[in-house]
Amino acid sequence: MSLKIYFLRHGETTSSQTGTYCGILDIDLTPEGKEMAEDFATAYKNIPWTAVFSSPLKRTMATAKPLCDSLGIKIEIREGLKEITYGKWEGKTPQAVNSEFHDEYVRWLADPGWNAPTGGEKGIDIARRSSEVLEEIEHTYKRGNVLVVSHKSTIRIMLCSLLGIDVGRFRDRIGMPVASVSIVSMAEHGPLLEVMGDRSHLGEDLRNRYGT
Repeated sequence: MSLKIYFLRHGETTSSQTGTYCGILDIDLTPEGKEMAEDFATAYKNIPWTAVFSSPLKRTMATAKPLCDSLGIKIEIREGLKEITYGKWEGKTPQAVNSEFHDEYVRWLADPGWNAPTGGEKGIDIARRSSEVLEEIEHTYKRGNVLVVSHKSTIRIMLCSLLGIDVGRFRDRIGMPVASVSIVSMAEHGPLLEVMGDRSHLGEDLRNRYGT
């Protein structure tokens, strides 16, 4: 058995509802987001987990908690899994950012790998810090199932890094809905993407509302 990494985006927040840039604002899950976390725990509790890693922000910790509580697994907190820092854009809608920081916004849209939000982080910065966590996981666990609970941009950037996709294209090439799971096996010939953005673990009401 090879190492298999499950990437789980946190459940719904008010920011994911409205489309505002949240970044490192430490907001919690909505009631629906907490239900998403419970649904994940129910669907995946029978997998023999080796370890669970999480960003330290409330929304990721709350997403990991139901599974870890039910199985008695300790959450390994890593700063490198935090969301991109949006700087002066945090809490603002894309429309507001475009109006207030137009030139920087256009440059960021064109290449978020090498251009940062005003006062924020470039994609390569997230790739660098998150890769340290992935390297730790690969070095520590040669086989087994490891859960990584993180954020929309950070997960997309990690997947780009693993799959050889230009980090500057993370917004254009990979979708990552709330509470979705993506699975990468560390196979003989390198990382193999097995599942992308799956939400079939959600209950019927949530699937009808948010889709799979």
